[in-house]
Amino acid sequence: MKRPETRIIHTRGARLGTVTVNPPVERASTVLFKTEKALYDSKPGYGRMGLSVHRELEAALSELEGGSHVRLTSNGLQACVLAIASCVKSGGHILIPDSAYGPTARFCERRLKYMGVSATRYDPRIGAGIVDLIRPETQAIFMESPGSLTFEVSDIPAITAVAREHGVTTIADNTWGAGYFHKPLALGADIVVQAMTKYIVGHADAFGGAVMTSDDRLYNRIAMASEDFGISLAPDDAYLCLRGMRTLHTRLRAHEAAALDLAAWLAERPEVSEVLHPALPSSPDHTLWKRDFTGSSGLFGVVLNAIPEGGMDRFLGALHLFGMGFSWGGYESLLIPCDHQLTRSKDSWTATRAGPLLRIHVGLEAVSDLKAELDSAFAALKGPA
Repeated sequence: MKRPETRIIHTRGARLGTVTVNPPVERASTVLFKTEKALYDSKPGYGRMGLSVHRELEAALSELEGGSHVRLTSNGLQACVLAIASCVKSGGHILIPDSAYGPTARFCERRLKYMGVSATRYDPRIGAGIVDLIRPETQAIFMESPGSLTFEVSDIPAITAVAREHGVTTIADNTWGAGYFHKPLALGADIVVQAMTKYIVGHADAFGGAVMTSDDRLYNRIAMASEDFGISLAPDDAYLCLRGMRTLHTRLRAHEAAALDLAAWLAERPEVSEVLHPALPSSPDHTLWKRDFTGSSGLFGVVLNAIPEGGMDRFLGALHLFGMGFSWGGYESLLIPCDHQLTRSKDSWTATRAGPLLRIHVGLEAVSDLKAELDSAFAALKGPA
């Protein structure tokens, strides 16, 4: 059995004509056929359904996540929405973690309400205790591990075991683990989703999402929902996603090493109250992370101690290597303040924080340069000597 990084590089989809290292990019809406039978029997029969590069990307994603079926979407949020919408119907109920990606939670709490589906948030560390939140009408449990912004690790095997006992479908957002460091399908999840925009693309120059499963019945529901919504992924974006997959292993290992180095350095800083990174031994989730993950990515959180007035503006103004912008997973480092987008169903998490919450994505720069810049930014935060 070849190693995963080898299999991902050498996975090829079925092609016609000349065999090349990379698949052709067919920018086509219309596919032409010779006969009426071929017109109506062929799959795909229309460019929106994907052509050569899409099939090859699907094959590589199946290898990566260990699923037998893949449905591509135009971005990560759309992947989450597609998976959720395929599992719930009017009168139903869904459970979502309190640490879910904000737009995913928004869809469940705003849009699903108009569709007659209610949503309840749960503590991402609830584990098997989620049984107490399952109702007769509960149809799905959404998981995201680690959670967005605060990076709690969920006990996916415990949650999925309870869900199976009650006939509830489970969906896991695996963007942080990128399908390489974490395998939710192997841990019991029914469906896994990824924002390919992040690590799979890896260069901050394209969008993409994917929904994966090994369950034929669930895949049929996902495929029908995708067709009903008219979801598709542009061929050039599919190509960039596939290109990124071929170097995923090398880039992730570099992100992992740099992020662990920087996280450990930050944990010793007097300006820092807490580093939110499950791979650090100091993390309350470290044991669970060590059991269910084979590595860690470049994204983590930092809680600062109380800062003086105007300190955050001075801190951010001193950053040049760290860009301030949404998304992550590319080759450049990013740092954003998160208090404006942090929402929790209760005030327990936010009330106990010492100071502002930051999210850091460590890119592929030299870690020594990143440390030097943060050292200067911390000095600026304190104000004039």
